[in-house]
This record gives sequence, structure tokens and C-alpha cells, in this order.
Amino acid sequence: MSGPRSGLRHNRPFTIFWLGQALSVLGGSVSMLALPLVVLDVTGSLVGMGLITALSGVCAIATGTFAGHVVDRVDRRRLMIGCDLARAVLLGSVPLVWSLGGPRIWWLYVLTALVTVLKTLFDVAYVSAVPSLVEPADLIAANGRLMGTFALGTLLGPVVAGLLVAGVDGSWALALDGATFLVSGISLRWVRFRTRGGAATARPSRPDTSLREVFVVGFRFLWSHALLRPLTVLLTLLTFVTIGATDLLIFRLQDDLDRTPATIGYVMAVSGIGVVCASFAAGPLRRTLGFGPCWLGSTALIGLSVAGMGVSRSVPVIAVMAVLFMFGVTTGGVCSMTLRQEVTPDHLLGRVTSAFWTVHNASGPVGAAVLTTLAARHGVPSTSLAAGAFCLLIAATGLLTPLRAARPGPPRKPPTGTPPAGTDGGPADPTATASRRSPRPGRRR
Repeated sequence: MSGPRSGLRHNRPFTIFWLGQALSVLGGSVSMLALPLVVLDVTGSLVGMGLITALSGVCAIATGTFAGHVVDRVDRRRLMIGCDLARAVLLGSVPLVWSLGGPRIWWLYVLTALVTVLKTLFDVAYVSAVPSLVEPADLIAANGRLMGTFALGTLLGPVVAGLLVAGVDGSWALALDGATFLVSGISLRWVRFRTRGGAATARPSRPDTSLREVFVVGFRFLWSHALLRPLTVLLTLLTFVTIGATDLLIFRLQDDLDRTPATIGYVMAVSGIGVVCASFAAGPLRRTLGFGPCWLGSTALIGLSVAGMGVSRSVPVIAVMAVLFMFGVTTGGVCSMTLRQEVTPDHLLGRVTSAFWTVHNASGPVGAAVLTTLAARHGVPSTSLAAGAFCLLIAATGLLTPLRAARPGPPRKPPTGTPPAGTDGGPADPTATASRRSPRPGRRR
């Protein structure tokens, strides 16, 4: 294959996987907004609506502690199909339950908990399965396409949800989401995952079932790896800022500049340009610059854009800063996800992904609370400048770690009879991923 684009264009299993998940992401974004709206419409209670959101967050974090263990112990394709079909049944049941005796709020809470557990399991399996669908040289481009589709679906989903809830009963909006999961599950029937070596997917022979294996193994791999350890720490700090940045943007436009909700929607929609551009640019940038400069550069760009959104009084300038912010977030996300997939042994990838998400996402809600509190007390401009400076400090700190020159590539095959690195639960050889610059960037990622 001549390059990532041509490789993906002729990769039928990946194309089926990508199209099925694109529809599934759009449907999931619909229910993300439709579910709280249905609760609010039925109960008229903001507390009830907030409880749905809180329940979803708690279940996601709790499931993240064991999702990786499950993903690494079972057939990933069957797990994903099962999660899709179960979500289709659960969400599709809402109109039926409503027709049998009116709205049942208790069922929405049960449904939220179950769907969140299934979603977390699916997402971990989803990331773990991508390396089994594409060649190593195509991995960064595949992740860029998937990440871009996910971000666009997240932006379009609330719009579709608003139209559906306004035009039909909210329960049918949830049923539509269930239909998208049904299509996704059916599409996976035509997708076959294979190991990186090309053989059929296999599970390790060692039982590996003690309780400590549920979460600790993934975290131990992260912490012992020369690149993943600083990346996890720095990304946890970065997530502290980025989750609250959207709240600062909305507060700045609505309260400080007295703009209408329509203007806010316009800015949020325009920011999607950054997602689209990053989904195409992440692969070429990383092949040219290497992982370290690409990820650290995206972190610095996030810092500059957060500061710019907070101090500018011009809506067009704020919109441009929002585009740059989304470009930086998406590029960094594609690079970090690809790095984990490249350096993690296949049988550990689920646990490593789950541990990584659980650790760095835990700082997001805390960061959002801190940033909004500071903005209410000291104003958005000063808080945004401080947040931007913090992001630049994260990028500068990264220059002191192995990330600064990292150009990781796919793990090399060990000699015949030699066990692959990491099969004992320890890290793969960090020297294979933090090596000197390769004179052939197309071969090293």
C-alpha cells in the first residue's frame, strides 16, 4: 500500500466498521441529549434531569475499572455486537413501556445505568479492535477518521435530538437511537478482527483472573512505560483544563458579551471545522514531525486558543480560536490513542485503554468545577489566561520527558521462539518506541 489513505480506501472491513460506527455515534449523541430532555419533560425537575447525567458519569467511571479486563478476556467482536444489540433493545423498549401505562421514570434511570455500562464496554473494545483492522502504517489515519466522525456526530447529535424531541415524542427519539445500534451490531457481522501479526484473534493462555488484574495491570503498564507514564500524567492535567474550556466559552459569549444562544450555536458549529481538518492532518503531521512534537504542539495550541477565547471581544475571533482549540484537542487525541495502540501488546490493550481513560478523565469534572468557580469570582479573561498558561506549562514540561523526541513505531516481531515484549504483563521495550528519528518517516510512527 502506498500510504494511509490508499490503504484505508481498499480496506473493506475497516470501511464497514467505520460507516456502522458513524451512524452509531450519531444515534448515541441523540440520546445523550434526548434522555435528560425526556426526564425534564415528564417530571419538570432540574434535579431529576441532573440525576440522569450524574448517574451516567458514575456508572462510566465504575465500569472503567473493570471494562478493560472484560475486553481482554472475551472475543471483542462478539462483545461489541452484544453491547450494540442490548442497547438497541433497551432504548427501543421506551415507546413500548410508555404505551403500556404512560411514562415510567424509574425505567429511564435503570436504562441509563445499563446503557452506560454497555457503552463503556463497547468503547474500550472499539479502541482495542482498531489495530486488528488496519495495517500499522494506516493506524494514525484510521484513528483520525474515527475521531473526526465521533466529534462530528457529537456536534450534530444534539441538533437532531432537539428536532426529534420537538417534532415527536421524546421516547421515539430514544427508539431511533436504538435503531442505530441495531444497524451497528448487524454491520459488525461482516467485520473480522485479526491480531497484529495477521493470525486470527486469540486470547492468552494464562488465566490471569485475580481481582488485582481487573485494573492494576493496565495502570502498571502505563506507569512502567517510558512514554505512556509522562503522557498519562500530562494528559490528566490537560483534561483538567479542556473539559471546562467549553463552559468558559459559553459564559464569555452569553454573559460577558451578551450574545444570543443562536450565536453560541454558530460558534460551536464552526468549531467543527477544526475537527474535520485535524482528522485529515493528524496522520501527515505525525509522520512528518513524530509523536512528541505533534502532541506537545497540539497542547501548546490548546493553551493559546483557550487564552484567546477568553480575552477577545470579537465573535469571529472567538470562533477562530474555537476552531484552533478543536483542532488541537482532536490532533492530540488521535496521536495519544494511536501511541497506546502501537506500543501495547494486544492482550493488554483493553486493560491499558480502560485504565488510561479512567485516570485522565477523572480530572475533567473537577477541572470544570474549578474553572467555572474561578471565572465567576475573577472573570473569564483572567481565568482563561491562567488556563492557557497552564497548558503551555504542560507542553514545556513535556519537553523534559522522553515525549519530546518520541517517534514510536509498530512493535517489532521478536525472533522465533522468543516471547514478545510485554507478554508477562510488563511493558514492551521502551527503546523500541523512543528511538532516534528514522530517515524513512513512512516506516516509523
